[in-house]
Amino acid sequence: MRQTLVVTGGAGFIGSALVRKLVRASRYHVVNIDMLTYAGSLENLAELENNDHHTFVQADVCDEQTMHMVFEKYAPIGVLHLAAESHVDRSLSGPAEFLRTNIMGTFSLLQAARRYYDSLSAEAKLKFRFHHISTDEVYGTLGDHGAFSETTPYAPNSPYSASKASSDHLVRAWHHSYGLPVVITNCSNNYGPFQFPEKLIPVTILKALRGEKIPVYGNGRNVRDWLYVDDHCSALMAVFENGRLGETYNVGCENDLPNLEVVQKICEILDVLSPKAGFKHESLISFVTDRAGHDFRYAIDASKISTELGWKPEAPFADRLKETVQWYLNNLSWCEKVTKKP
Repeated sequence: MRQTLVVTGGAGFIGSALVRKLVRASRYHVVNIDMLTYAGSLENLAELENNDHHTFVQADVCDEQTMHMVFEKYAPIGVLHLAAESHVDRSLSGPAEFLRTNIMGTFSLLQAARRYYDSLSAEAKLKFRFHHISTDEVYGTLGDHGAFSETTPYAPNSPYSASKASSDHLVRAWHHSYGLPVVITNCSNNYGPFQFPEKLIPVTILKALRGEKIPVYGNGRNVRDWLYVDDHCSALMAVFENGRLGETYNVGCENDLPNLEVVQKICEILDVLSPKAGFKHESLISFVTDRAGHDFRYAIDASKISTELGWKPEAPFADRLKETVQWYLNNLSWCEKVTKKP
């Protein structure tokens, strides 16, 4: 019999990529919990319809009793917790939902997991673990040099990153105070298929295809480390299955690029894949007022996960970015469906 994993936020961008990967591998039965807010969609899981190894549960992670029911009913060997509000701009205009979901949702899930874990046999306890998926934004911002490591002090600068930092601390506390077996990962900026069209790469692609101005914050020199979503999912499974309990692992690809350069690369790809005579997509770039408190630079030192677990990205950024642009070109109907969702 396949062992069961619980994945929260499994209808979102990263969560659905993880669920699809797990189900395709046929190693686990996946119980997928998602509230289906604006950024979560069953369209992301269409290929799993009627698949016996995937069970979808529409629920709020803040509902501790429902979370407890899921643990009791499905008896998982672990949980990968991805459910979160994640868009910085939205956190600036409406922080309350970020605190509710990211902090109280994590608290409720930890409580349900702890109650379930305490009921397990000694043998079953050895197999169980709680994997919390977080962000490099908890570390704040970097100057021109250096990279975030697992020992970098926390210094979040937005309501989003502050709420994720809080959830990280809760997970650590439940490990040390109650003995819950946990691992934590902090990742850099993800990109790839099925990313909701509010983040930089899909916004750039869709604006360019429509011939609309492509907004770039400030002077476009803010730097991010770009991590392909499937590479991230491989890292998550490496940590879940083989990471040391109580440890944090940073996940990044050393693709440290200014936002403007990423936008320009997308425009160059579109000039080839979707050409318009005498027109360069780069001409659509428009600099807009910078985001409040915009972190200047993120970079990840991923040597720990590479050395301990042998993880590394599978393909270079240029190849994956081209594949991502092509996916959006081939799936404009998906973009229309998810953005029209109430």
